[in-house]
Amino acid sequence: MSYSSLIVDDSAIIRKMIRRALSLSGLDLGDILEAGDGRQALAVLDDHWVDVVLTDIHMPEMDGIELVERMALDPLLSKIPVLVVSTERSEERIERLRRLGIKGYLTKPFTPEQIRDAVTRALGGD
Repeated sequence: MSYSSLIVDDSAIIRKMIRRALSLSGLDLGDILEAGDGRQALAVLDDHWVDVVLTDIHMPEMDGIELVERMALDPLLSKIPVLVVSTERSEERIERLRRLGIKGYLTKPFTPEQIRDAVTRALGGD
């Protein structure tokens, strides 16, 4: 079964790096969609079902925390596992995201293996 994903980051370079890490991870991938901030991500999610969202925290317009909050309030979107990929080190913010239900937290920089393992765990694998 292939998995579709949504990468949310305001940096096109970081989105490309995450896309590359996903493609090198060995996961069976379907569509890899992208958004530059939380608002764009919600628009993408209105039109496409994805199996996992990988989002940064610090973005213009709508940051990753607000994206996770909005997803948590929606009966359908709340079922999509969210992984945060960020340079954020604030334990308070990370704990807030965990309380909102994120399935994992990766710090930048990351390896394809770390992405693979985090996505596998988020999707209910080992």
